[in-house]
Amino acid sequence: MTSRSLALGVALAALTFAPAALAQSQPGGGAPIVVQAVVDRPALTLAAYGEVKVAPDMATINFGVVTEAPTAQEAMAQNAARMAEVTAALRRAGIDPRLVQTSGLNLSAQYDYVENNPPRLRGYQASNRVTVRVEDLDRTGQVVDAVVAAGVNQIDGIGFGLKDPSAAENEARMLAVRALQEKAALYSQALGVPLGGIRNLTEGGGYAPQPPRPMYARAEMAADGMATSVAPGELTVRIDVTGVYDLGR
Repeated sequence: MTSRSLALGVALAALTFAPAALAQSQPGGGAPIVVQAVVDRPALTLAAYGEVKVAPDMATINFGVVTEAPTAQEAMAQNAARMAEVTAALRRAGIDPRLVQTSGLNLSAQYDYVENNPPRLRGYQASNRVTVRVEDLDRTGQVVDAVVAAGVNQIDGIGFGLKDPSAAENEARMLAVRALQEKAALYSQALGVPLGGIRNLTEGGGYAPQPPRPMYARAEMAADGMATSVAPGELTVRIDVTGVYDLGR
């Protein structure tokens, strides 16, 4: 179920006229050469947009497993073991493996810094970051809880989106073009000249996936063993259009 909002963008109206002809004198006093210029019809350039509010139908969760150990090999081994448990937890939660993607793998030395002393190697830190797409929003909180229980110790953010935005985009296009037509008719009436056909139409905007946001901004981490609550809210799909209309004289 979508709720629609129709808004008109700030209009830029321009009337353009071109000179009918230019006369140039020939060297030596000959008859002038008349260069006929292209005469453009008066034109009206306008902009408008259409917006559609739509509920998301998928979520993207970015999380990671970070481990530290005295040696690099041990840090990586511990990380791999914990990630195996996380992967198994995702399978049990019904997440298809094709929806799980490694987004970052890092190993770095960790040092302790003491004033007036050289840095002292404390050990190594391994980090494995994963992006998971959840196509059943009702299970988003369960997925978060499952991976945390399996060993995830960093959740970078969660974002919401649409599996197929084409229907919302097409609806926004219809609203945008309707707004443009209404605005053109209004200007034509105000100018007291008939509105001609449209000579050019350009489009901008469209659906853009929501960037992941920190979990504290999108979810309420429940206490006392209750499932994590996630509120997807609404997405805005906006299409911008600019049109050039002919005007009568």
